[in-house]
This record gives sequence, C-alpha cells and structure tokens, in this order.
Amino acid sequence: MARLPHRIIKETQRLLAEAVPGIKAQPDEKNARYFPVAGGTFKLELFLPEEYSTVALKLCFMTKIYHPNVDALGRICLDILKGKAFTRLCAMNNKNRADH
Repeated sequence: MARLPHRIIKETQRLLAEAVPGIKAQPDEKNARYFPVAGGTFKLELFLPEEYSTVALKLCFMTKIYHPNVDALGRICLDILKGKAFTRLCAMNNKNRADH
C-alpha cells in the first residue's frame, strides 16, 4: 500500500487524541485506511480511499438501520458523496479557503 498522506496521518492522530466519549474509532492494524467504529448506537465501517480527500470516504452501517439515505447493505446513498458531485464540493471548499 502507498504511504499515507500527511492529512490522513494528522486526522487520525487527532481522532485518537480527542476521542469522542463512548465511541471507539481507530485504524485497523493491517490497513490504516480502514476504521471499524464501535460504541454509541450503531456500528460503522469507515474506509479512506487512496484518493481521499478529493474522493469521498466510504462509510457503511454494520448495524441494521432504516433510513431513506441508507441502502439494504448499509451504504450511504447520497449523490453528494459520489463521483463528480463530491469533487466539485471539494473544489468549492478549497476555493473558499483560498479566498480568505
């Protein structure tokens, strides 16, 4: 696997240092891009693709949930988190940061 980008390392360190009470989220020992999340009301899996942060992370509910934006396999079904819509959102966010 390719070396992790500085941003993922920094965000992971912050997540571990400033943990949310009652929620355990830390990278898998074999794959630092994979975060099984436990605690709270739901169990989730979080995966950071190689292209993160210009491509949306992948999130999957392991706990059965009934919600209009979650499919039967637990995947989030929002267009804003898919393909070009997410890339445009990132570009707008980066432009706004540069303007300030």
